[in-house]
Parts: sequence; structure tokens; C-alpha cells
Amino acid sequence: MTLLLSAGTSHAVDDAAGVTQLFRSGQQTEALAQLDALLATRADRPDLRMLKGIFLVDARRADEALVVFQQLTEDFPDVPEPYNNLAVLHAARGDFDKARLALEGALRANPGFATAHQNLGDVYAQLAQLAYQRALKADPTLADIPPRLTLLRKLTDPAARASQPGP
Repeated sequence: MTLLLSAGTSHAVDDAAGVTQLFRSGQQTEALAQLDALLATRADRPDLRMLKGIFLVDARRADEALVVFQQLTEDFPDVPEPYNNLAVLHAARGDFDKARLALEGALRANPGFATAHQNLGDVYAQLAQLAYQRALKADPTLADIPPRLTLLRKLTDPAARASQPGP
């Protein structure tokens, strides 16, 4: 399944340019400290908080990123990107029900958010795969389940999708 983290706002953030460069140069701790200093006076900026969440994900600190994105959805319920990023993290943990709920929040905030629609499709495919696996476990004689599982695996396996010809 391919779920993408979305950076957030459509405008450039001058304050964060240096912090981003610092982070990308490998100085993650310093970049996060500088970003926290910015946020100390600008906590009302969802774009800076999104950046912190993305940095935390990149630094493999997903638990902390979850908290950042969850708080963003509560503080800025009309901004769809934090919901999407929250869904990405839930899906990566295999918690597709929570991912679905987060994506539905993104779509309430912005019904035209294409990335959330795409990610929701991926989550539904994962949920379908789990449901078919449970059905097959409950009744191994269901002959129509294995072909469905094969199709879903092709849809949800990035390696299988990469080998398929494009549209």
C-alpha cells in the first residue's frame, strides 16, 4: 500500500526553510530544537506543526508524530493534511480501522482531497483483504475467496504494482 505524507499548506514557509535545510543535512536534533523554538511563539501555525510531525516520521519517531498529527486534527479540524498523515501512520501499524476514520476526517475537511481518496481506497483494499482472509479461515471451502485475495494482493503489494504496465 502506498500512502504518502503530505507536507500541508500550499504556501512556502520562510521561517522553516533553514530548519528544513538543517534537518535534511542530517542535523535532526538541532532542526527539531529550532522548530520547537519557532513553535513556542507560533503554535497557531499548522504548517509548522505539520513540518514537525513530518520531521518526526523521518526521524523514525512515529509515536511522537502520531501525537502531533492527532493534536493538529483537534486544533485545526478543517485542515485535511494532518488527518491524512495520521492515517498513514495508523496504516503502517496495520490499524486500518483507525486509518479509515482519519481519512474520513480528511475528506470531511476537504471532499476534493485526491490523496485522501486514493489512500482511503488503499485502506479499503487492505480491510477487504483481511475480511476475505477471515472468511476463508472460517470456511476453507469458499472457492471464490482465493482469486479475490490474489487480486487484492496485486492491488496492495507495491512490488506487484510496480511490475504492472501503466495506464
